[in-house]
Amino acid sequence: MTETFTVPSTTTTAGARRPAKDAVLAGAVEQARDTLLEAGAKDVGDHLGMVLEAERLATHYFAATSPGYEGWRWYVTMSRISRSRTATVCESGLLPGDGALLAPDWLPWAERLAPGDLGPTDRLPYVAEDDRLERGYLTSADPEEARVAITELGLGRDRVMNRRAIDAAATRWYSGPQGPDTAGTKAAGANCADCGFIVRIAGSLGTVFGVCANEWSPDDGKVVSLDHGCGAHSETDVPPQGHEWQQSAPHLDEADIEVVATEPLTTDGAEAAPVAEPATVADAEPAPVADAEVAPESGGEQTPTD
Repeated sequence: MTETFTVPSTTTTAGARRPAKDAVLAGAVEQARDTLLEAGAKDVGDHLGMVLEAERLATHYFAATSPGYEGWRWYVTMSRISRSRTATVCESGLLPGDGALLAPDWLPWAERLAPGDLGPTDRLPYVAEDDRLERGYLTSADPEEARVAITELGLGRDRVMNRRAIDAAATRWYSGPQGPDTAGTKAAGANCADCGFIVRIAGSLGTVFGVCANEWSPDDGKVVSLDHGCGAHSETDVPPQGHEWQQSAPHLDEADIEVVATEPLTTDGAEAAPVAEPATVADAEPAPVADAEVAPESGGEQTPTD
């Protein structure tokens, strides 16, 4: 069902009254749809109505049926000359309606950039009024002369971190993976404060943090809290441990071993002569018994055989 939206009759600046309807423009619905289809729009839905913008000027609206364009609508603005019965197309396009999905308001790159977005070769723009920094010098002389003395003569830095920025950095580092609440710290035998590889840093942050300089540590080259810890501490040790194969007696499983008989070897590595298998008792012949010379019974000595 086609719904026609009209603008109530109002008085213009010249005192003339705007008409509340236009039959010619209201009846040009199909002409407006054909205009969108000829322009390449393939997702033209139902006619949503017409708005009379001014005298002999109106806009027809159609639903957009493309996925992701819920709430959007096509529009075709049409007009006619005085006393004409023909509508003429002025412009067409796509506009968001109530509940349409819209992109967020555009922000400059420097304002929408978040921590972690900066790449190794990127460069941030200079921020003159950075709320994290404050002037790095105090002087009663002319500020411009003091700035030249500090920056150009190398006597210091023009700006340094203020207390709020220092506190924010300390909070961020302390609650991060190099802080005390980590699995490595709980498993370590000592804290970084007692390690020989900790490098203290200057300033107020040095009372809580240092830099790890142990190449065996997973935190090498990183800022760690002094109550952090890892297994590469310089003063900790582990109990001596033997090899795994010495922990239990070897177990020989002969169920899967095929025993093969081999010939014995001589001392020079050559195979020895085969040994004859012993004969059974039934097959063995009795050995001859040597004649023994028996001494006479009359007190003679027994002569042993050779």
